Amino acid sequence: MASFEMNDRKKIGLGLTGFGIFFSFLGIIFFFDKGFLAMGNILFISGVALTIGLKSTMQFFMKRQNFKGTISFGVGFFFLVIGWPIIGMVLEAYGFIVLFSGFWPTLAVFLQRIPIVGWLFQQRYIRSLFDRYRGRRVPV
Repeated sequence: MASFEMNDRKKIGLGLTGFGIFFSFLGIIFFFDKGFLAMGNILFISGVALTIGLKSTMQFFMKRQNFKGTISFGVGFFFLVIGWPIIGMVLEAYGFIVLFSGFWPTLAVFLQRIPIVGWLFQQRYIRSLFDRYRGRRVPV
C-alpha cells in the first residue's frame, strides 16, 4: 500500500505546484507575459516532481499513453521560451489535458465533497457531464 503521509518534501512540492499555477495565472492575466508563464511552468513541473518523486514523475511523463501530452507540453514550453506565448499556451493546455485526463474523475469526486461549493458539483446536470466523461450512459 502506498504511503500518503505528508513529509516536508511533499509539502514543499505542493507549495511549488501551487505557486506554478499562480504564476501561470498571472502570466495569462498580464496578456501572456512569457516570464510569468515560463516561471509558472518550471515551478509546476518541479512541484510535481517533489510531490510524487523523481522516479514516479519520469514514469508518468514517459508512459506510452501520456507520450502525446508530454511532447505537446514540451513543444509548448519551447514556443513559450522563444517568444510565442499564445501558441505555447495552447499546446501546453492540450498537453495538460491529455496528461491529466485520467485524473478528472478523481477530481470530480473531490470537488463534490468540498463543503461550500460541493453542492454545485452534485447537481444532476454537472454529475451527468462527469458520468459521460467516464463512459457511462446517463439519461438526460
